[in-house]
Amino acid sequence: MGCIFAGAVHDYLTGMISIRNKGAHLPELAGKFLGKVMKHFVNIFSILLLLLTGTVFVTSPALLLHDLLDGRIALGIIIFVIFIYYVLSTILPIDKIIGRIYPIFGALLLISAVGIGFRLIQTGAPIPEINLKNMHPDGASIFPLLFFTITCGALSGFHATQTPIISRTTKKENNGRFIFYGMMIAEGIIAMIWAAAGMSLFNGYNGLSDVLARGEAALVVSEASHLLLGSVLGTIAVLGVIVLPITSGDTSFRSARMIIADYLNYGQRSVVKRIIVAAPLFVISFALTQVDFTILWRYFSWANQTTATVALWVGAMYLLMAKKNFWVAAIPAVFMTWNIFTYILSQPIGLGLDLTLSYVIAFILTVLWVLYFGYQYKKITAGEEFELDHQIQYQQQTI
Repeated sequence: MGCIFAGAVHDYLTGMISIRNKGAHLPELAGKFLGKVMKHFVNIFSILLLLLTGTVFVTSPALLLHDLLDGRIALGIIIFVIFIYYVLSTILPIDKIIGRIYPIFGALLLISAVGIGFRLIQTGAPIPEINLKNMHPDGASIFPLLFFTITCGALSGFHATQTPIISRTTKKENNGRFIFYGMMIAEGIIAMIWAAAGMSLFNGYNGLSDVLARGEAALVVSEASHLLLGSVLGTIAVLGVIVLPITSGDTSFRSARMIIADYLNYGQRSVVKRIIVAAPLFVISFALTQVDFTILWRYFSWANQTTATVALWVGAMYLLMAKKNFWVAAIPAVFMTWNIFTYILSQPIGLGLDLTLSYVIAFILTVLWVLYFGYQYKKITAGEEFELDHQIQYQQQTI
């Protein structure tokens, strides 16, 4: 449901609006449709999100590789090698590394997911049925925690930061439904397969908790893959999962470089200029790898959903101004606005307020934002002629 009504809607709208606005980044689109103040806010927030994404997606594949190699190579060395790859993929033109290896990475990811899904059915694994029972051992509230646990599998603001890379290399607009909407549905299916494996193979939540305590998500992936597929195919499946965060980390730093360069109007044709922008990002990210991963992940999750919410509001404004059905974006946008406010108000990484009080304050803040959205719409429509689309593509060299 998250993918169909929120995540894929988010991905499709941000992708297509970017295509129709010179391959613009989310901060530029936020400035255009939600006001100039939002441009600066989303610029800072997007860079923060991309730094967190790049950092958590250094640590998680490094842990998987460390486990796959039985600890024969030090974790620090693996992290260093991944960073070197990220540096090269951030600085070099997109067709030199990313464009060449992504088809291989994608094939590995799909093969591993299909293999795990097939074996779950073939072995009769007890995949839990959908129900509305709260199975959290501490009885933690489903709202808003569930939506930050699922996070990227159903809705990902990180994707909104990636759309310019895709929109600037899309040849035809009619490919957008397959590229943007369709790929989010594929990601959701992959997420559900691994969620089913996690809940089916370790005797429910308690067994899964024990595995997580011994080795985080890396051990869950490793044990599930080898249990279902054996040593050889299981290793291939683990490799497929390793490449997923890596293919997010490399484009995170690339997008951060592009956003900063566009914001400062700092040309990126020269390799030296790319290094000048990218170098500080890697220094900060390396420092963040020393922070507790679980804390980083929580901030990443909140930043990710906040960025997604802004992108949904951009989509809602675009559709409203185009006289189209803007409710497809506005409804999930309102729901997620209440979510992100409630989460940061109630959780220890935020203000740590009482949950009931957080619900009330978040509801009021959501209403205020909706009123601002209406004010912004009236302001735009009352002003000078507003150009909805700028159908001029960026040249490939600017990627």
